[in-house]
Amino acid sequence: MSQNVPTREVARRVFAREFNDAGYTFKESEDERAPVYALLPTGERANRVFIVGTLTETEDIGDDSEYWQGRIVDPTGTFYTYAGQYQPEAASALRELEPPAYVAMVGKPRTYETDDGNVNVSVRPESISVVDGDTRDRWVVETADRTLDRIEAFDDDENEYAAMAREEYERFGDAYKSVVSEALESLDDGADAPEAKA
Repeated sequence: MSQNVPTREVARRVFAREFNDAGYTFKESEDERAPVYALLPTGERANRVFIVGTLTETEDIGDDSEYWQGRIVDPTGTFYTYAGQYQPEAASALRELEPPAYVAMVGKPRTYETDDGNVNVSVRPESISVVDGDTRDRWVVETADRTLDRIEAFDDDENEYAAMAREEYERFGDAYKSVVSEALESLDDGADAPEAKA
């Protein structure tokens, strides 16, 4: 392997509510191939994300060629993902999967500014695979832990990403504790389960 191959960034676990609030992106160098990061409001950068949820809907929204949109729901909200000719495996998964289904997805955050100035956040998928309910529940617990770790580190003076989050967002840090509680409570009441196929 050649020396200048960049290592893959860690895929951050993040709930939909926080991810959809992460509309600010940045690079840490001028190099045009430098990774683009989404700034999570809990004070962390994310070049890749790892999410698990219920695929509730898929649709080919392409004009000339296939371009698939998927909606993946976790206990806190909805992730939108888009895959076309440059993500053939993910596009194929969205074409073939039958919602509702639990899926795990790794992908890159993407932002898009609408005509009215709002920023929409979506995921460009690298991989999408079907998982079971236990995997989804484990993801909720682990994502809750990671989110709480970020919240705990938010007030550390050395945390440059927390400082950025304070500048860029109206809602940050501790504000996401309620999101964590909501996600964990959903496990107790069994919400969001795809109906079992006969």
